[in-house]
Amino acid sequence: MNKTSLLIIIISLGAGVIIENQFDIFPNFLSEEDQNVEIREAPKWSDEFKIVEIKSPIDETLQSAYFYKTKSPDPQPLVVSLHTWSNDYTQYDSINEFSLEKDYNYIHPNFRGVNNTKDACCSELVISDIDASIDFALENANVDTTRIYVIGMSGGGYATLAMFMKSKHKIKKFSSWVPLVDLIQWYDETKILKLKYAPEILVCTQSKDDVLNEEIARQKSPIFWKTPVDKLTYSTLEISTGIYDGMIGNGVIPITHSINFYNKLLTDLGLTDSTKYVSDTEKLALLEFRKPLGDFGQISGREVMLLKETNNIKLTLFEGGHEILTKYAFEELIK
Repeated sequence: MNKTSLLIIIISLGAGVIIENQFDIFPNFLSEEDQNVEIREAPKWSDEFKIVEIKSPIDETLQSAYFYKTKSPDPQPLVVSLHTWSNDYTQYDSINEFSLEKDYNYIHPNFRGVNNTKDACCSELVISDIDASIDFALENANVDTTRIYVIGMSGGGYATLAMFMKSKHKIKKFSSWVPLVDLIQWYDETKILKLKYAPEILVCTQSKDDVLNEEIARQKSPIFWKTPVDKLTYSTLEISTGIYDGMIGNGVIPITHSINFYNKLLTDLGLTDSTKYVSDTEKLALLEFRKPLGDFGQISGREVMLLKETNNIKLTLFEGGHEILTKYAFEELIK
């Protein structure tokens, strides 16, 4: 490991262990999930959305999902919205409101629920479950198969990236918000902060005696998977991350997850133009100062700190924490 990489790790972890009485020096951005839990009761799902049961093609268990099918006689897009790490298909998802307003087909699958079992955490069962939910929608709704979209934040962003890497379906766009990509890295980060996710990762990876099973962790981490480069001829992948994510009070997934995954994709594509990558210098500046590295405009009234885009891959670091800017995310998804 070179000195720059070591410094990046130190700064990234140090940002997450700031003394509690210093929290107020940072803007406080709560995730949509946190807002639902801490500030208000989550809205109820509209009666337009039905709970359906979808049989797993692998182990034949039934996986539930919220489902809406268009009333239009013409084929309409399908929005596949994925729940967060600590939730299941019952988690209220405001993406459904925009889908209903547009009369787009929509499905919110369970894919093994909360990520605290051996079958969860982007296992082959999880990938199969989400693919099966798309199959269900194709069979039971009037879907425009050229406009299938996958979106999620946090654990749902993690699952979105897993679907980009391994889904059997031809997806038009993947939108991943504040994702984790590396269970080995995230285990170390959450263990240091004594967060509930560390023991859940141990269960997900069938670890024993509080020692992470790194082999299974790699199997469930998109950062270690082979990139389907041909998919980028027809699919777009957008990764968006709040610059304060990973800092206490603003989330639990450091921005290095998104940056490292973006760089991994470019490496697998064989890109040699260094300006397309997020450099170590840029990464250090973002971690240390959390300020814009240029004039990249705004999204939803939030300043963009860094924007990189190439070969149907887009990385946006914005002024925010562990969150999804829902209306903007939906509008970008269906462009």
